[in-house]
Parts: sequence; structure tokens; C-alpha cells
Amino acid sequence: MSDIHIRIEGQAGRITLTRPKALNAVTYDMCIAIETALDQWRDDDAVTLVILDAEGDKAFSAGGDIADLYATGKAGDFAFGQKFWRDEYRMNAKIHEYAKPIVSFLQGFTMGGGMGVGCHGSHRIVGETSQIAMPEVGIGLVPDVGGSLILAGAPGHLGTYAATTGARMNAGDAITIGFADMFIPQDKWPGLIETLVKTGNVEILQGKPAPDGVITPQKVEIDQHFGAATLPDLLASLRASDSEFAQKTLKTLLRNSPLSMAYTIEMMQRLKGITDIRAALQLEYRFTFRAMEHGDFIEGIRAAIIDKDRRPNWRHDADDLPQTAIDTMLAPLGDNALTF
Repeated sequence: MSDIHIRIEGQAGRITLTRPKALNAVTYDMCIAIETALDQWRDDDAVTLVILDAEGDKAFSAGGDIADLYATGKAGDFAFGQKFWRDEYRMNAKIHEYAKPIVSFLQGFTMGGGMGVGCHGSHRIVGETSQIAMPEVGIGLVPDVGGSLILAGAPGHLGTYAATTGARMNAGDAITIGFADMFIPQDKWPGLIETLVKTGNVEILQGKPAPDGVITPQKVEIDQHFGAATLPDLLASLRASDSEFAQKTLKTLLRNSPLSMAYTIEMMQRLKGITDIRAALQLEYRFTFRAMEHGDFIEGIRAAIIDKDRRPNWRHDADDLPQTAIDTMLAPLGDNALTF
């Protein structure tokens, strides 16, 4: 497959994303190929560890490839999206639970579906250019691919802030919030990969001091507002403050899908203290399964990607979001529930 290069080199199973012109966006076929490789290597004694990397300087992976999702959903076919997310989430869980070390090198943008590939392994390495984000609420989805689990486990309310604003994390933020393990200068990466291939020894990975975060220095004010129990409470808290942070953050939130943000806040609360990625993925899937038919996904993609007018017509107003809308998305899926 031209979009992904999978092979064994030395002691390493190697998976390289090879769509740099598309910022290594993850397609359905790429998800299946990754899972197949992990299955094959699980009991292969010749493979000591797995290395995940990507071609190009701009991105490890800027997200999932949503072109087919939009086209099918717009035509009223919701089944493809439901299948895509279901199988993608199973692959995310497989990475998270893998018995062998998985080392990922996350240059540039790592967002959404790319985060689901790169940020669930055992050794997640960031460098000078790393920018990690979960911006799904801006297109009518919620932080998914297991990202909700990481966000819910972040210190204080940093996770809820990152989840509802889609804020980009630099290397320092990514380590603090839980999306990465260590900072290593990127000029060292080729040599490290070569040594990992030869030795299969992850002990050679030694992190350096990471650059200061851009989000974490605002933790006191973030915690002051983002502990709110509901979206209306959060907006009210921000409106009651005349600080530059509060007013800037309020403007950001009001651009995003109200339904997506409200569901995200609910997820953060339900997943606090949870360590089982399957529980997080199942809760995410309740939303994404319904996102095209009952959510803002189609309109969010239209405004951001298709027409690029940045003027989405969301189904609900942020100040008048009925609880029934949230309850509809939260309801168990019955026979359609995500299984592994």
C-alpha cells in the first residue's frame, strides 16, 4: 500500500505513514493494515518492539481522512462512518494494550485520528516541532480514538480545556497532559531508530528537558473555569471574568459545536479516574455512531473543509442546548455498541 510502509527491520516491526502531501491523514485501509501488522507481530519472537513514524516534516498525522466520511454521510449513508470509527477504535485499543513496546516519533502535527495511532503506545516521543491537538469539537465530533481517556486523566482540568477548545499542545504540554512520554531533539531520531532496530532495546531512549508548555502555565485560571459541571456553567464562568484568558477562551468555545462540547464535558466527568481505554472508546462511539444523523458532523465538515466559510450552522445554540439532545447522544447503543 502506497499510503503506509509496513515491514520488519532487524528486531523491529516498522510502520511508517507515507502520505506526507496529505499530512499523513489516516484512511480506513491504513487502520486495517496497522491492526493486521500488530496481530502478526504479537507472537512473532523475531519482533521485539514496534516503531511508528511518518514521512515529511509537517506532520506525524494531522488526523483521519474524512473525505469519504463526508461524502457518504452527505448522501445519507451513515453505515460507512459507523464502520470506520468502529474498526479504527478497535485498532486504537490494540495499540494501547499491546504487550510489546511501541515507540512512536511524533513530529509536527499529531491530531485526531493521528493521535489515535501515535499516542497510545508505550514510548511516545515528541520534539521541537510537535503540535498535538484534539480539535474535534470544531467539526461536530468529540475527542475520540481514545483521546478522551488521556484528556480525562490530565492534571486538574487541563484535559477539559484542551478537549473543548481544541488547543494545540507543544512538547512540554503534551508530556504534562499525558499525550507523550519524553522530549528528544529531532536530529537524534534517525540514530535512535537505527539503534532500536539493531538492539530492540528501548532503554536507550532517554528524554531531555522539554520546552515550557504554552497551555500548562495557565493552569490556575483553567482550573478556575473548566471544573464547571455543564457547558452553560462553563460559559457563565468565563463571562463573569474580564481577564484576557477568559474572554479569548469564550470566543474560541462559541465557535465550536455546542452539542459536541456538552458531550465532551460529560465524557470528561464520566471518565475521571478510569484507566480502561475500552470504556472510553465505547463512550466515544455512542456519539460518533450518531454524529452524522443526529449531530453536527456533516455541517462541521462543510464549513471547515468543503466550503471553508468557517460559518457552521450548528443544530443548537450554546446557551439553549436541551438536555434531551445530550441524552440522545449518550444513550446506550444496544446491539450496535462497540465490542472488541
